[in-house]
Amino acid sequence: MVMKLEKVVPFGRSFDEYTKMFDLSAKDLQKRILGVGDGPASFNAEGTAKGAKITSIDPIYQFDGREIEQRFDAVVDNIIGQIIATPNNWVWQYHQNPQDLKANRVKALKIFLQDYQRGKQEGRYLAQELPQLNFAKQTYDLALCSHFLFLYSEQCDYDFHLAAIEEMLRVSKEVRIFPLLTLMQETSSYLDGIIAHFNNLGYSTSVVRIPYELQPGANKMLVIKQK
Repeated sequence: MVMKLEKVVPFGRSFDEYTKMFDLSAKDLQKRILGVGDGPASFNAEGTAKGAKITSIDPIYQFDGREIEQRFDAVVDNIIGQIIATPNNWVWQYHQNPQDLKANRVKALKIFLQDYQRGKQEGRYLAQELPQLNFAKQTYDLALCSHFLFLYSEQCDYDFHLAAIEEMLRVSKEVRIFPLLTLMQETSSYLDGIIAHFNNLGYSTSVVRIPYELQPGANKMLVIKQK
């Protein structure tokens, strides 16, 4: 597994954002959860403190906390500057404005870093990546993929998406993916084909509106589960 940290934008979301992005109920949070591509999110740290059973995977976990923090510090102001320069591309409801977004990302990072070393020792942060995961079948009840599949449709082709989702469904009973828009803020051209493919295989699929929207139209997730 080879990753160059200088090509990564290590932005992480909070536990509260995860609950909204994936419409997680109290019952959902009692399940065995796999977070795919979590990066420096505080979802695992905060969830574990609440008694949830969460495993996070991301190739970024091959790096130590100091390296991840240095990379965050190197890119955050540039990213926020790009956001300020494109005011029509953002919905300021959950986050009040670009500086509030930055503050929330900094807070999530700090909570993550406080938990990271202990979490690695406990096996809660694992350096793994799609489309091949080192877990047995149905290890988890629920797999959550945040800001990776569909978002990076230009970088990862349809076959990769198919293989990645098949692998998540191998290790988990249910998959939820958010958002469904690409980096160009358009619905991924892969979405309809993915839905048709898994419907044909006998899975239940649905596009669900969720109570979170940072980019216009990015307020839906895809749910795929065994019937």
